[in-house]
Amino acid sequence: MRRLLYTFLLVPSCLFSQQFQKVDFKTLNATLALDPSHKKISGQVTYTFEVLSAIDTIRIDARNMAFSNLKVNNAVTEFKNSGKELQLYKGFKKGKNTLTFEYEAIPKQTLYFIGEKEHLQIWTQGQGKYTSHWLPSFDDVNEKVVFGLSISYDKDFEVLSNGKLKSVSDKGNEKQWEYQMEKPMSSYLVMLAIGKFAKQTETAASGTPLEMYLSKEDASKFEYTYKYNKAIFDFLEKEIGVRYPWGIYRQVPVRDFLYGGMENTTATIFSEDYVVDEIGYNDRNYINVNAHELAHQWFGDLITATSGKHHWLQEGFATYYALLAERELFGEDHFNWQLYEIAERLQQASKTDTIPLLNEKASSLTFYQKGAWVLHVLRENIGAKNFNKAVKKYLEKYAFKNVSTANFLAEINAVSNYDTRKFQQVWLEQSGFEVAEALGILKKNKFIEQYLNVLSMAEKPLAEKQQVFAETIVSDVYYPVKEEILFQLQSVDFSEKEPIIRQAMQSNNIKVRQAVAKTLNQFPESFRPDFETFLDDKSYVTKEIALNVLWSQFPDDRAKYLDKSRNWIGMNDKNLRILWLTMALATKDFEPEHKPAYYDELLDYTSPDYESSIRQNAITNLLYINGNDTNVLKALVNPLTHHKWQFSKFARDKIRELAKKERYRLYYLELLPSLQDNEKAILEKLLNP
Repeated sequence: MRRLLYTFLLVPSCLFSQQFQKVDFKTLNATLALDPSHKKISGQVTYTFEVLSAIDTIRIDARNMAFSNLKVNNAVTEFKNSGKELQLYKGFKKGKNTLTFEYEAIPKQTLYFIGEKEHLQIWTQGQGKYTSHWLPSFDDVNEKVVFGLSISYDKDFEVLSNGKLKSVSDKGNEKQWEYQMEKPMSSYLVMLAIGKFAKQTETAASGTPLEMYLSKEDASKFEYTYKYNKAIFDFLEKEIGVRYPWGIYRQVPVRDFLYGGMENTTATIFSEDYVVDEIGYNDRNYINVNAHELAHQWFGDLITATSGKHHWLQEGFATYYALLAERELFGEDHFNWQLYEIAERLQQASKTDTIPLLNEKASSLTFYQKGAWVLHVLRENIGAKNFNKAVKKYLEKYAFKNVSTANFLAEINAVSNYDTRKFQQVWLEQSGFEVAEALGILKKNKFIEQYLNVLSMAEKPLAEKQQVFAETIVSDVYYPVKEEILFQLQSVDFSEKEPIIRQAMQSNNIKVRQAVAKTLNQFPESFRPDFETFLDDKSYVTKEIALNVLWSQFPDDRAKYLDKSRNWIGMNDKNLRILWLTMALATKDFEPEHKPAYYDELLDYTSPDYESSIRQNAITNLLYINGNDTNVLKALVNPLTHHKWQFSKFARDKIRELAKKERYRLYYLELLPSLQDNEKAILEKLLNP
């Protein structure tokens, strides 16, 4: 899963810990149908399983499902439905068995129906133990099954699932898509994604087909969304030393995805935030997420941690191998800078985060980023050759099985004399971050030494460092050093720092120029033409910064800047279009005849027709323009029940803040009777905590 997204536990229940040792489920084949008008899924399921030793009750996780026509070994059999589990207690025998049944469910989570009609998308997010909300399956990651899904849906839509596409058959207004896995996997890795997608394909050096999808309206963005896609795949396959294990790999972005990405076996789903054009690529791209989720196809999918205690074996590995892929693409300085930034975050977090890595309750930062540093320390201490040899053996030995930290460290012991016991005590079993050891490794890189040298000058007066700064700003040192110089000059009078600023402006590096724009809020009229060049940079972020500064600092020329930026849209959250509408409305005497239309457009962006990032951006700006507009206040209510927790939290926090003032509280109290029950329940709690 994408680093720094959230923490979840992979903790099997006692019942299931016992069950998978006594019962081995082999295959699942299901024929599924989806009803978007009722947000319902139904299906016919066949399981094969082997009873290894005596057991009273066999349990399959199934949340809020209805079952019918259940048979064990072709005989109608009694069963229990607890609302959480399908429980079998009759009809099975030691050895091989079959189970068939029909089911239907209206999932409250995990299976999402987003949008309507032509813009409808249906997708799943089962990470952890949540697939059982839409498919009767196993929350215990130790139960691995070979899945085959046949899905019927509208013929005008594309249907994606795990494994190889065996067939597509016409059924009137529908098609049936048959997908089949060849090897077993944990249930949380099962996926569906349905939508109107465009498709492009590549072939990896090893011959693996790589399928890439985008919404049809984004079909022009394949090149930059999937930049370096094949190179990442080829590098990881070579670096890991074990051929990609699943035969095919596909990727698809979906609207309002809950996190950055999810490594379902053979098929990654990721956020549309990473769908970019040539300019957006410079601000936010999919490369790290792409490499991270792909690495999970080995670390997490091929081998899976036995429990949450060992979760770092998935997230730490995926995070580290994504960094190695970026090193291959962008070089050693980039790689070491990423590690340095991670180390800074870990050092800061260690002041309050006291849960060690080898603990199921560890934070995401610990699982993902400390996990990556753990692997880097190991690799540096035993050497890359030994490290790669150990990883290869580890993957081959436990392929399609479950693993613990001891399994991995045993392979390290097999190739080196490194003291893994002490290493485990220091890096895995105690909290905190070993700053001294990390810095010792980082300082081997010349660029990091230069950065730390400039950083040490932060408290010195400009006169003592001006010469060093002037020489460094025109050198070919990696850009973070130059950024640090510009940040240190932020409070210095413009006349004193002007020569360095002008040199930085000559840089072709977008990040260096952006640092100038960020740190230069006040400047003389004579510098204005230079600052205006930021409006033409190939960065939506730089354009936004520059437009904000120029609009604020030169009120007499606001119309000029609005004319310049009139047709800007920006990133997926429409950052530039929403900023433009806000400025157009706030600029006195600017096109008064069009202001109602501009306001209506901005208000429209708050509606459920748009992604949450657009809605949140529009609501924030409308509250800035007119915090008393009841249309905007009401626009905060619908997000309270939104499936994306980040958006829901934004709305809840904003309403709590507004409700501290009596006039807003009274408005929301009067609104309550007109709301849907789920909205009403949440709003009442916010108003009456």
